[in-house]
Amino acid sequence: MFILIFLILPAKQGFMTDNKKCTLQVQSEIGQLEAVLIHYPGAEVENMTPRNAQRALYSDILNLSIARKEYDQLYGVLQKTSRVYEVADLLTQVLEREDLKNHLIHKIGETEQMSGYVDYLADLTATTLAKILIEGLPIQINTLTDFLRDEYYTLMPLYNFYFTRDASAIIGNNALICKMANTVRMRESLIMDAIFQSGLFFEGNIVNTSDLSQNNPLVKVEGGDVLVVRDDILLIGNGTRTSTQGIDLLVQEFCKSGSGKKHVIVQQLPGSPESFIHLDMVFTLLDTDKAMVYKPLIMDNSPYQTVHMQIDNGKVTRISAASGILSLLRKLGIDLEPVVCGGKADDWDQEREQWHSGANFLAVAPGKVLSYARNVHTLEELDKHGFEVVKASEVISNQYDITSAKRCVITLEGSELPRGGGGPRCMTMPLRREPSGW
Repeated sequence: MFILIFLILPAKQGFMTDNKKCTLQVQSEIGQLEAVLIHYPGAEVENMTPRNAQRALYSDILNLSIARKEYDQLYGVLQKTSRVYEVADLLTQVLEREDLKNHLIHKIGETEQMSGYVDYLADLTATTLAKILIEGLPIQINTLTDFLRDEYYTLMPLYNFYFTRDASAIIGNNALICKMANTVRMRESLIMDAIFQSGLFFEGNIVNTSDLSQNNPLVKVEGGDVLVVRDDILLIGNGTRTSTQGIDLLVQEFCKSGSGKKHVIVQQLPGSPESFIHLDMVFTLLDTDKAMVYKPLIMDNSPYQTVHMQIDNGKVTRISAASGILSLLRKLGIDLEPVVCGGKADDWDQEREQWHSGANFLAVAPGKVLSYARNVHTLEELDKHGFEVVKASEVISNQYDITSAKRCVITLEGSELPRGGGGPRCMTMPLRREPSGW
C-alpha cells in the first residue's frame, strides 16, 4: 500500500471554450476551485437496508432527509465558490443521445450480467433511465428462478455515488476513470466514463484504467487515494482500494506525456479499520504550508512504508524508501506544517475524529477549507493554526465573506453523511482549479 507523485502539464486553454465546455485542469489540491462535480444523494441511499449495508460498503444506514439537509450546506458553499456540475443532470443529457445511450446500456448489461434487461432499458426515456441507473432496478419476476432468488434488485442502487471523488479524478488535463475495488461500485465508473467520453461538457484527455488494464482484476484505483500536490508531484495511497498494480499502470501511462522530472510518492495504508480506506482519510492539504494529518499513521513511527518514485523524461529512474510524506515533500520544496486530526492532547480524540472523517478536508482556495462541525478537537487545532471557524450557513447567507477571509474552515453539520464513511473531499470531484502559486 503506497502513494504516487508526478508532473501535470499546464493547460493552454481557458476555463470555458467557445462551445461552453469546461477545460479540465487540476494541478494542486488547494488552488481556487473553479468547477466541481457532485452527486446529490437521492433515493439510492434510502434503498439500502441493514441486510445489504455491508455489501454496500457501509457500517450503518442513513436517514436520507437528514443527509440531504447536511448535503445542502456543502452544495450551498460550493455554489458560492465555483461552478457546480451534477452527475444526474450530465447523465440525463448523455442518455438523450441514442448512440451514447445504447453504448452505455450494453456496457452495463455486459458488466453486470443483466443483458436480458437491455431492450427494456433502451425503451426508457433519458430521465427515467438516468434515475434507474443510479437508484437501482428491481428484478422483474417472470420465472420461477427469479421468484426464488434471494435478491430484490437486478441493478443494485449506487449507494456510494455521493462520494463522487472515487470513480474518477482529474490530474492536470486528464480525466482518470477509475477501476473500482468493489463490484458494487463498477457502474459509477461506467457512468463517469460515459460523461467524459461524450465530449458534451468537458475538454481534456481521458484515461480509462479498466480499458488500459484489459480488466485485470489485480488493477484497482480509486480517486480518494489520488492527491495532486503540485504540477510535478502526485500522491497516491496504496491500500485496500488502490493496488500496487494500479499504481504501476498510472506511472506507466503518465510517463508517456511531458518531459522533465516528476515524482510519485506512494504511501502504504493499513487494511483496517475501514476508516483508512483512502489516503484522503489520513492526509489532506489545507494551504501552501499546512496539511491535515492523522498523526499515528503519518507522523509517528509507522510500519507502513513511504516510497519515492523518480521519473525523468518519461522513464522511472529510481525507486527508494522515504522517511515519510512530510519529510519527502520538504526535500521537494514543499514545507508543510502538520495540523493534527483530533488535536495533539489525546490519542483517543485523534482516533475518534479520524473515524468520522476528521482528516478529510476539501480546499475551495488556499487556506479556505471545508470540514464537519462534529470534529471539535480538530477544529480547535485549526483555530490554533490561524483558521477562523465559521458555519456553512453563514457563508451561504452572506453573513461571512469567504473571498475576503484569510484562513478559514467552513463547517458542515454532519450526523448522517459521515455514516457513509467520507467527508467533504470524498463528496466532491474538482474539475478545474486555478494555479496554487507554490
